[in-house]
Parts: sequence; C-alpha cells; structure tokens
Amino acid sequence: MGEPVRVLVTGAAGQIAYSLLYSIAKGDVFGKDQPLILVLLDITPMMTVLEGVVMELQDCALPLLREVIPTDKEEVAFKDLDIAILVGSMPRREGMERKDLLKANVKIFKSQGAALDKYAKKTVKVVVVGNPANTNCLIASKSAPSIPKENFSCLTRLDHNRAKSQIALKLGVTANDVKNVIIWGNHSSTQYPDVNHAKVNLKGKEVGVYEAIKDDSWLKGDFILTVQQRGAAVIKARKLSSAMSAAKAICDHVRDIWFGTPAGEFVSMGVISDGNSYGVPEDLLYSFPVVIKDKTWKFVEGLPINDFSREKMDLTAKELAEEKETAVEFLSSA
Repeated sequence: MGEPVRVLVTGAAGQIAYSLLYSIAKGDVFGKDQPLILVLLDITPMMTVLEGVVMELQDCALPLLREVIPTDKEEVAFKDLDIAILVGSMPRREGMERKDLLKANVKIFKSQGAALDKYAKKTVKVVVVGNPANTNCLIASKSAPSIPKENFSCLTRLDHNRAKSQIALKLGVTANDVKNVIIWGNHSSTQYPDVNHAKVNLKGKEVGVYEAIKDDSWLKGDFILTVQQRGAAVIKARKLSSAMSAAKAICDHVRDIWFGTPAGEFVSMGVISDGNSYGVPEDLLYSFPVVIKDKTWKFVEGLPINDFSREKMDLTAKELAEEKETAVEFLSSA
C-alpha cells in the first residue's frame, strides 16, 4: 500500500456522485491496492445531504478509503489534488436559454479553475463532467494557467459507450467485442458518433462495423440519432438524467488516464484541439480519438475522413466555437 491518491468529486451530494463515489472507493478506478482520500465538494445548502453520503461511505467499510472530507470551501476542496472530477454544474432549468446556462457555469468554472491553479498539484488531472462540459472544461483550463492544458479533459466516454453498446445490440455481441468507435466534437446533440474505423469481433474474427452490419442507412441515420439523443431519452423515461451510466463512463475515463488504454484500442475524450491533424480549429475543447500511456494522451493520427464525416465534424466544431465565444465574453465580466 503506497501513498493515498487524493481525489476530489464536486457536486458530491448529487445523483451522479452517488453512483460514482462507491465505485471509486471500492477500487474500480485506481486499483484494488491503492489507498484513497476522497474530498467531496458541494454548495452550502447541500451540506446536510452530503453528511448522509459520508455516513454511507463509512458504512460501506471499505479498506482503501483512508479519509473522507466533505466541504463547501474551495480552498479545502482543491488542496494538493491528484485528480479533480468536476461533476457539479448549474443544471438547465425549464425555460432557460442556453446562454443563461453558459453564464452561470462560466462563473463556477472560472472560480474552480482559479482554485485548481492556486491549491492543487501542478500534475493534477482534471475531468469535467458538468454541462456544457466541453466549454466548462475550456474555461477551467483558461482560469488555471499554471496547469498544463493537456491535463484537462471532458467526458464524452458516456457517448462513446452508448455508441459501442448500440452496435453490440444490433449485432447480438457483447460491448467488449466492439472497439474503436469515435465521438467527435461537442458533448451535445451535434456530436458525431463515427464507426468508420470501428471493429467488431465476430466469431473470433475482427471485422469492420460497416461490413458487419451491412446497413449503411441505419449507421448514417438512426444509429447516429440514437446516440446523439440518448440523454434526452433517458430523462424522458426516468424523469431524471443519466446517473448510473454517467458514473460508469467517468470511471472508464479516469481509469484509462491512470493506467493507459489497451494495445490496439483508442477511446474518445474531450481534449484541447491544439496540434490536431483533423482540421479542427485550435483552442477548442473537442472530443477526439486518443490513446493514453504514462498518464499522457495522444491523438490517434492518420484516420481517413470521408465527406460525410467531414461535414459532421465541422458542424460540431462550429457549435463549440460559438459556445466558446459567448463564454469568453462572460469570462471577462465574471
């Protein structure tokens, strides 16, 4: 047993965190022999609820959990962090314009970025989950100039897992038999789930997804729409947003940062676009296919992009550029 890893989860009294904290604390993310200190941040009105979460974590009697620190203070929450998982954000209320949502979140993520800059380790890995995740992540990074941009990523692994699972369901295989799907762009309904480079294991043989499914109109139509709109479909059915699946995706994302991606496989995550070879403008937080080794991600290079993909990749980049422009305006006044 080495030194404990210090992990912050924000929005810690919320739905996603309720599924996430148990998985982290029992060793699903950092390994079965890695001790942990969990720091739980939420807003002051949620402190009583958070106390209940702390009680439950204690009652799980987990061997890896060295300490649990509930707080509503940024200077406590962000101190000496190894990993920050920023789940908390201002949710969209009925009748709220996207612009209002952006404004409220710019304030939150500017403040948290500044706290990371001031209190966290410079090697901290920051994962943004709270929506609009890509732009929130960019704002946090811009507010933490002393932490490398590459240390910031946002969650598109849920979309990635959704795409993987839709293909698996269609072919009657397990999700593990499908690899190298890609989510390009924004974690919004403009995201582009791309299976042109994906492979599926059919009876021990690796086959391209287009070849395996033999239904191009489904792959270019309903498949894409299903993945793009899955979040809304879950809300419609459950009257609550995805929590179990979001927590699982966060675990996958962080575990891959920590331990690296398996040989021959790549994953999707929102990262800074600087230096990409896919014609995505610089200084956007955009979801790309990446491989990870030694806690460092690299773009997957050299994938051929057809016209259908190009159009969809540009569309989601345009949305991100517009979001960024609005957010940066608010940033100067926040």
